[in-house]
Formats: sequence, C-alpha cells, structure tokens
Amino acid sequence: MFNDLVTGSAEDAVQANQFLIVSHGQGALIDPSGNITYNALTLAMQKYLPKKNLEFLFASHQDPDIIGALDKWLYSTECHLYVSQLWARFVPHFCNLNRADGRIIGIPDEGMPVPMLGSTLYAVPAHFLHAEGNFQFYDSTSKILFSGDMGASLVEAKTIAMPITTKAEFYEQLHTMSGFHKRYMVSNKVCRFWVNMVRQMDVAMLVPQHGRYLTGEAIPAFLDWIENLQCGIDLFSQEHYRFRPIAGR
Repeated sequence: MFNDLVTGSAEDAVQANQFLIVSHGQGALIDPSGNITYNALTLAMQKYLPKKNLEFLFASHQDPDIIGALDKWLYSTECHLYVSQLWARFVPHFCNLNRADGRIIGIPDEGMPVPMLGSTLYAVPAHFLHAEGNFQFYDSTSKILFSGDMGASLVEAKTIAMPITTKAEFYEQLHTMSGFHKRYMVSNKVCRFWVNMVRQMDVAMLVPQHGRYLTGEAIPAFLDWIENLQCGIDLFSQEHYRFRPIAGR
C-alpha cells in the first residue's frame, strides 16, 4: 500500500491509497490514481517490482483519482486495464488517440476471476457503491478485500498504516467515515446487498482506497453499521430539487 503520495502542491486533493500485488514476479496495480501520484508511484513500486513486469491495472470505477493517469501507464508498460464494462468506452478519454486500443478489458456485471501466477484476483460486484459500474477486488492469497470507496475514511496520511482492529475503535473513528458514506453511497438497499455478499466471504482485511483499513472485529462492526445506514437518495427529497431564481428577475 502506498498512502502518502498526494503531497506538496497536491495537498488540496483527496488522499488516496494505491495497491501493488506481486505474485511470482508478476505485478498488478489496484486503483493506481491520477497524474499527481504517477511519478511518485512509479518510483515507489520499483522497490518491489520492475515496471516492465506490471501486467495488470484494476480500476474500481472511472473517477480521476482512480485512473486519471491511464495514458501514462499504457504508454510506459504493456499492461491491460480491467474496469467495468460500463466504463470501458469512457476511460479511453483519459488517453491519447488509439493508446487504449485493445488494452481495456470490460468486467461483466457479475464480476470475474483474473488468474495471476500463483494466485487469483476476483473482481467482486459493488455497483452503485458509489459508481453505476463499480467493482472491488478480492485477493485469494492474502484474503484482502480491496473495497474501493466502501470503508473509506478522511484522515491524516500518517495514521493510515495503522489498522482499525476493534469494535470500540471503529466507533471512535466513525466520524471520519459517516459523512462520506452518507453522500457517496447511493442507497441503503445496495449497501444491504453488498453486506450480504461480504458476510459469505473469507475477508481478513477490508482495505479501502481512502484512509485506514479494517481487520478483526472492526470488519463485522463496519458491516453492521453500513447495513443500516440511510444514505444517498434515501436522504433526498423534493426540497433538494428546487429551481431558485434570482430575486427580481
């Protein structure tokens, strides 16, 4: 995990985590982020993997903090991008003409396994959490669920490497999560569908794209909370859809 690359002139940008998986010399990047992290991420990952051995890019959805530097990755490597089939024809707009030709693999709505050397990475459905076509990625070896925006917290980068491990600590940190989830997750209905799925999985760590990760009893505590959260369109009414003309005009 690289969690402190949004620094310096980019301090007003949202903090983002990037994830490198290396299996038998083969590399995959999950949510590699945008232009402001590209150079720093390239240097940081070289400690663990030669750039020429990077074969996979995985994007949970289409946002610029997820895949804004796609053109640079496709130019400098031979890797392919896996992204929801809903976004497969949109993300080439991040690239120069023809750069993405034959390099984008659309993930079907039900998800898919992606074999790596010695392991399998699963694209797991997380639609409308928050994007229309949204996936999380489950590593069958480490049993980590890379959960994208689910579980995200808005905290200082220096705290991110410390996991949230207990139910008590989860609720102490809830103020860093609740506002984000209430606005960015689309509805309680899809949160409940997602929770039902995750409870059937063997998840040792729940690792979001923003903020701290969860282990131990913090994972079921988060599932219990998000399962009952009113969010997104649950909280909107006609009052949020009013035209407000300038007085006197």
